[in-house]
Amino acid sequence: MGDIRTLAGTSPATTASALVPGPDPMVPRRYVITRVRQDTRDTFTLLLDPADGAPPLEFAAGQFTMLHAFGVGEVPISISGAPLEHTIRNVGAVTRALVEAAPGTEIGVRGPFGTTWAVDDARGHDVVFVTGGIGLAPLRPAILDVLAERDAYGKVLLLYGSRTPDDILYGDQMRRWADLNGVNVQMTVDNAPYGYKGRVGFVTELIAKAGFDPRNAWAFVCGPEVMMRSAAQSLVARGVPKARVRLSMERSMKCGIGLCGHCQLRELFICVDGPVLPWERLEPLMSVREL
Repeated sequence: MGDIRTLAGTSPATTASALVPGPDPMVPRRYVITRVRQDTRDTFTLLLDPADGAPPLEFAAGQFTMLHAFGVGEVPISISGAPLEHTIRNVGAVTRALVEAAPGTEIGVRGPFGTTWAVDDARGHDVVFVTGGIGLAPLRPAILDVLAERDAYGKVLLLYGSRTPDDILYGDQMRRWADLNGVNVQMTVDNAPYGYKGRVGFVTELIAKAGFDPRNAWAFVCGPEVMMRSAAQSLVARGVPKARVRLSMERSMKCGIGLCGHCQLRELFICVDGPVLPWERLEPLMSVREL
């Protein structure tokens, strides 16, 4: 949307403990906000550089960090790009402090934490990304990983839904992926003004007629839990094996390393066992009301 402020010009079984840099994962590393880009009316992307001049942290697609606004608090945010980008929706005190920070502001970063999309598992197969709203941000590094070796994969589909046309995230990037990389991008919105020419409906409705071979496909899903559950069920109904459907569960994470128990989902600690998990493991948990 053009509001740009500038300072100047593994596998899913991988756990956080194996990936945390430094001696104490609870101590944040200082980063400087170098750029803040407004993507939609309430969503912003922060570009960060290490304040100490050292190389930025290394991460794998699907992992998250804990971002700390000094004097306010911290929140878990999935990494949306390299060397270190975070796309953040302004929904509370900490996220507001982050997106309203001026370039040059120092913030704290802990991580990276969690499991990964591990898209290499899908080499030689069709790949289906299903996402809604800001759920595209955690999937963006996985999409870029696939596009970096486009010939190693079969058909690549991106099924994306947003609340309204004004809430579409990374619209220009999705068009480039379609034009330059042969990605079959299908977009829909929940609600649209009179005269809107695009598709209107839920993103899960796109799955039934999407052009991929379900017996030879992997699917990666991120968005609201109700959307992910419906999408996973629709993908399995099409014939995608449950073990080849992966979801990112970013629910209620607080510490990032499995200490506080705030993100516990029965026997799972999402910050360590997830956030990326296969549907075959999540299905019995996501079907229990209020679990």
